[in-house]
Amino acid sequence: MMVTIRSLLFWSLVYCYCGLCASIHLLKLLWSIGKGPAQTFRRVTREHPPACMNDPSLGTHCYVRIKDSGLRFHYVAAGERGKPLMLLLHGFPEFWYSWRYQLREFKSEYRVVALDLRGYGETDAPSHRDNYKLDCLITDIKDILDSLGYSKCVLIGHDWGGMIAWLIAICYPEMVMKLVVINFPHPNVFTEYILQHPAQLFKSSYYYFFQIPRFPEFMFSINDFKALKHLFTSQSTGIGRKGCRLTTEDLEAYIYVFSQPGALSGPINHYRNIFSCLPLKHHMVTTPTLLLWGEKDAFMEVEMAEVTKIYVKNYFRLTILSEASHWLQQDQPDIVNKLIWTFLKEETRKKD
Repeated sequence: MMVTIRSLLFWSLVYCYCGLCASIHLLKLLWSIGKGPAQTFRRVTREHPPACMNDPSLGTHCYVRIKDSGLRFHYVAAGERGKPLMLLLHGFPEFWYSWRYQLREFKSEYRVVALDLRGYGETDAPSHRDNYKLDCLITDIKDILDSLGYSKCVLIGHDWGGMIAWLIAICYPEMVMKLVVINFPHPNVFTEYILQHPAQLFKSSYYYFFQIPRFPEFMFSINDFKALKHLFTSQSTGIGRKGCRLTTEDLEAYIYVFSQPGALSGPINHYRNIFSCLPLKHHMVTTPTLLLWGEKDAFMEVEMAEVTKIYVKNYFRLTILSEASHWLQQDQPDIVNKLIWTFLKEETRKKD
């Protein structure tokens, strides 16, 4: 009985908050139209990718078609074939390019593969939201590993890619030699914390807004993708308080990818199944784990990082970087790369 009541309360919260978020964004839209309708609906056509996306120092653009799903995945690979695999999973709203500093850094000792996740960039994007359930996303990574000819990898995930990385380590521990997660807590920590802390509920409001069909995609595209630019460049959420800043060309790479026809639906569909999949039934991680966290993350409370260690039954290291943003591997790449190298070269012993 108590489980039913908790479930009803949870879903009531989800739908009420969806409605609230939709109302707020509708008011923003009306305000924007009132200030300047021409500007609101302006969109620049972008036919060609900026040169930085084809920089040969980042690696080679490759494609692989998965037999079972039939989907074609795009990735950029650096480093020699046959070296140990390092697989990089990006977050939202990002794509393979968010790992540009790591592609250059780790190719000396690894076959580094930065993937476009299902629905992103040049990877195929099924139209139905059910094609983006967490079990589909987990299976994608397993199938890609098989297709690349590897049985295990060093797995690194940021943001939503961090969520997927946690789930791979939980469901297929034999596939992950070492796990690095950047600015995303263990999934169970996230779901428990968000229900108990209003501040995190507010910071995660986009999860609820994304449950609404079509409207979020539209809101992201108005004012020539102003919301996307704001995420990466604003004082509150952007990259580069004391680290690297996005160049104009870097920012244009993001806008180019997400301004392509239908390019926002796949990424947002990732979020449209999350409330039906969490919390997890199986949740312990038995892989050596490094959790890196930017303390100034505008979307994730740092306290969740501390709690995460209770779910890792192996070597666990947490490093919190002050003055760093949510976009940690782009914001402070030199420090992040050094911390990852240290972790990879450590002899990590399992907890008793």
